[in-house]
Amino acid sequence: MLTKQAALDRAQSLVENAIKAGADAADAVYICDGSTDVQVRLGLLEEVSRSESEDIGLRVFAGQKSATISSSYMNPDILAGLITRAIDMAREAPDDPYAGLAPQNMLMTGDLPDIDSDDGEDPSPATLRQCALACEDAARAVAGVTGSEGAGATAGRSIFALATSHGFAAANSASGYSIYASLLAGEGDHKERDYDYRTARYHGDLPDPQGVGALAAERAVGRLNPVTVKSGAMPILFDPRVGGSLVGHLLGAISGSAVTRRTSFLLESLNEQLFDNAISIIDDPLRRRGLSSRAFDGEGLPTSRRAIIDKGLLTGWMMDSASARQLSLAPTGHASRGTGGAPGVSASNVHLEGSDITPLQLMNDVKNGIYITELSGQGVNPVTGDYSRGASGFLIENGEITLAVSEFTIAGNLKDMFRRMRAANDLEFTRSINVPTLRVDGMMVAGA
Repeated sequence: MLTKQAALDRAQSLVENAIKAGADAADAVYICDGSTDVQVRLGLLEEVSRSESEDIGLRVFAGQKSATISSSYMNPDILAGLITRAIDMAREAPDDPYAGLAPQNMLMTGDLPDIDSDDGEDPSPATLRQCALACEDAARAVAGVTGSEGAGATAGRSIFALATSHGFAAANSASGYSIYASLLAGEGDHKERDYDYRTARYHGDLPDPQGVGALAAERAVGRLNPVTVKSGAMPILFDPRVGGSLVGHLLGAISGSAVTRRTSFLLESLNEQLFDNAISIIDDPLRRRGLSSRAFDGEGLPTSRRAIIDKGLLTGWMMDSASARQLSLAPTGHASRGTGGAPGVSASNVHLEGSDITPLQLMNDVKNGIYITELSGQGVNPVTGDYSRGASGFLIENGEITLAVSEFTIAGNLKDMFRRMRAANDLEFTRSINVPTLRVDGMMVAGA
């Protein structure tokens, strides 16, 4: 894999050659990555795989016209042809009044902030194998486990470099590690499965593999002998591993593209109180060792910590430069970029700040409700906010989690769900979107 400087040199060279060839403006993205994945099953090594890739993408402008082209071949002759084709394509493209590079006066300057995203380690396949075996061994030792879909450990590294023709050039490297396991419990037609995984930027930040495996197994055993649930309106509690999806729907609705296309259920909600004033949702791209940290965005703008929801209030949209121009606003440093196509929009490390009450206190007054541990299906309408998904989890009876339940649907409207949402105090930073246990009252359940 290249060094950060070598990756940046490739992006800069492509931009410089595009300008020499006649482009009015240009930017280039270079991405390379490599990863090793070791999988075991039933105590035996099942697969060791290694993948490596590198891609480069060029966007050129001819006035208000633009085109993007990408390649995984780095031969100079091939890249020269890439530039020529991109410029020819741009000249034939329709005018776009909102197209263009990011505002030059907003580009990031100076040293990059230290997001501490690369530990420089390179664990051997043997080390990863030991980790995967320890994970599965601990899982298979849990009473009630009857089978395994496998366990694994991965290690990887990536480099992202961005260069523009109006003065930005920077690169960042990131390491990534994970442990995962999927276990079976029960026999015959009454088997249940569940899983657990952990991901970290630093290898030393991963939890013990035995703990990951044991939790996956305990979850599978806990799902045995599910009962049916009666239909009706009731309080729903979302486990942290599924509750983050609710915040994900919020992020999609406040993206610049959804707002400009008028496909968001939150179009008329800017600066409105969407949540209880006890809830704030933070986007923090500069979190050290964060899974989605970034020192600059996909257009070369600086990133910064921001309260997307501030004490219940929606503070603004997430915008790249094109959507910001269309809305007559300023870009927010949320541009995301691959090697193909124009920039999109994405959040970084997002968390919903918890309260001072425990999950048990949050459900203490629930006489009849459900604790959701898994969601399925894609029944969410981003235009209206209507929400309907399959689910499984556990009954809550008189403030306590009791029997497993499955094969039911929960439904509501996201705006109503946001208004009724309450949070516990068990927030942990283990994902890109992190939430504590969440409670939403009055959701409709369709069961037996």
